[in-house]
Amino acid sequence: MADLRKVVIDGTEIEVDGAMTLIQACEEAGVEIPRFCYHERLSIAGNCRMCLVEVVGGPPKPAASCAMQVRDLRPGPEGQAPVVKTNSPMVKKAREGVMEFLLINHPLDCPICDQGGECDLQDQAMAYGVDFSRFREAKRATDDLDLGPLVETHMTRCISCTRCVRFTTEVAGIHQMGQTGRGEDAEITSYLGETLDSNMQGNIIDLCPVGALVSKPYAFTARPWELTKTESIDVMDALGSNIRVDTKGREVMRFLPRNHDGVNEEWISDKTRFVWDGLRRQRLDTPYLRENGKLRPATWPEALSAAAAAMKGKKVAGLVGDLAPTEAAFALKALIEGQGGNVECRTDNAKLPAGNRGAYVGTATVEDIDHADKILLVGVNPKLESPVLNARIRKAWSRGADVAVVGEAVDLTYEYEHMGSDRAALAHVAGLDMSALQDVNSICIVGQGALNEADGEAVLATVQGICEKSNGKLMVLHTAASRVGAMDVGAVTDGGMASAIEGAEVIYNLGADEVDVAAGPIVIYQGSHGDRGAHRADIILPAAAYTEENGLFVNTEGRPQLAMRAGFAPGQAKENWAILRALSAELGAQLPYDSLAQLRSAMIAAHPHLGQIDEVAENAVMALPSKPLGKANFKYAVSDFYLTNPIARASALMAELSANAKARASNKLAAE
Repeated sequence: MADLRKVVIDGTEIEVDGAMTLIQACEEAGVEIPRFCYHERLSIAGNCRMCLVEVVGGPPKPAASCAMQVRDLRPGPEGQAPVVKTNSPMVKKAREGVMEFLLINHPLDCPICDQGGECDLQDQAMAYGVDFSRFREAKRATDDLDLGPLVETHMTRCISCTRCVRFTTEVAGIHQMGQTGRGEDAEITSYLGETLDSNMQGNIIDLCPVGALVSKPYAFTARPWELTKTESIDVMDALGSNIRVDTKGREVMRFLPRNHDGVNEEWISDKTRFVWDGLRRQRLDTPYLRENGKLRPATWPEALSAAAAAMKGKKVAGLVGDLAPTEAAFALKALIEGQGGNVECRTDNAKLPAGNRGAYVGTATVEDIDHADKILLVGVNPKLESPVLNARIRKAWSRGADVAVVGEAVDLTYEYEHMGSDRAALAHVAGLDMSALQDVNSICIVGQGALNEADGEAVLATVQGICEKSNGKLMVLHTAASRVGAMDVGAVTDGGMASAIEGAEVIYNLGADEVDVAAGPIVIYQGSHGDRGAHRADIILPAAAYTEENGLFVNTEGRPQLAMRAGFAPGQAKENWAILRALSAELGAQLPYDSLAQLRSAMIAAHPHLGQIDEVAENAVMALPSKPLGKANFKYAVSDFYLTNPIARASALMAELSANAKARASNKLAAE
């Protein structure tokens, strides 16, 4: 039961929870309080003193609003609600004094600082500071840190807000940053000069309120006011993190996170943030035809008529890749099945049951992890498969949740009980007495590594049984951004991929670059990058990447979200749905839509839940038939976090990060 208290802020009386801090109460009242060290998702440090307010009837000095709760306020002499002032002369003078102190040692770097134009210190110095300084002493300078290839440091600009230290320790779960020294000698540093070992480290760039931590790959390439900003969805994993794409002309300059409490809060992984250089390299920008064993550039009419000629009267199979928008999967299914062929999206042979959404998506939402008391991870390494989701599990663990793992023991940034690595360990868990868990919030998360083995369906059925016994929820953690959407529109074949391509004379490959197609069939490849799929192709149709077309993606919990176009595809590359529509006309089996809006309407008419944008539909539990489990150890679906898709494999920065991670894993210190 909330402990509601009344408080008067700048003459407005509001009622808030007594556990709220004054800075939160002021936000409820619509009053902005300046701050540098306070952040809603980090612990309270109370060390910048910018958020000072006056508490009437309290001590004759301003109070730090981030570190004082509403319940700590003293009522008036006749029991009136306590009064807080945020714009009195005392507060104004205190803020000016704090700002003057902060700027004593801050260098005059604004013209060349990468944070210029989006710097909290600049904004707050303008709003709350004074236009002069009384200090004439020499400014202090400090050495810069080497934190690796992602975060560039200018530590002379640091104001010791400790946001980076708190983020890396509390959210990312690494202990490589801290503050040493006192007074003028205090400085943020890394332990023994180590670089950061985390795939979430890029978030400290957003957290830094000054230009002390900036993006190394983005440095000196653009100013914020030159960029066109587009709200979109990330496809590097299946979480569907909300992002903002910043473009300059035709080029993507950077990705930033957008806040979404139900999905990614306000964090994104390093692959999501820094993969943009992969959008510029190894792009397919013109159609190609293979003649005499060699690919030659072709025109669109040539390529489409060659593709249509190859498909007519033949046995055709369609494969849906990991980055394809749901509309493209829907159009491909209509096109290929219209030719009497089969379509398959489970290209990694995952045993996901078609038509049973409660089994291939699960019944849990990402937000359910926050309230979980017991979490079971089966054949999943969330640190590599979805780092932002892993941070959420860490948050639940730090709040007191118990985590158990069935699978290989790896570092997950939090402590867990290791139940074993093989199927026998899962069977043991399934046989435990779970009567004590009936009134406890529990969640089972099963990974693709557990489902793409021969006994994947038996594993899923066993995990479903554990959820039923423990009255818990099931989450299937996917690794492919397109998978849930493609399953929703029915891009599946009974018997899986082997059945879909068996005897196929033509394979239409919609960006499936993780598949090796054996010699024999003609391969038509439609995709954005010259990756494995294009190497095997006989006809190449260049398509747009995820930042270059509007598309719908359904994330791992079954939430449909819209990715918006931020730029245009290079050269002659076209949008995925448009290529399929043009090819259908060549085949004489024209698809009944001439625009993306018409295609989307047809798709939503067939699958109404896809029209509920940003809502998680409730999935019915349909129990799978129990089958015998195998004996093998669980393997994880992702071994190299940085090279999981064609865009990441085209990125020079991802290749460097992958090499660094391998070197770090192999060079153990003697003490270890």
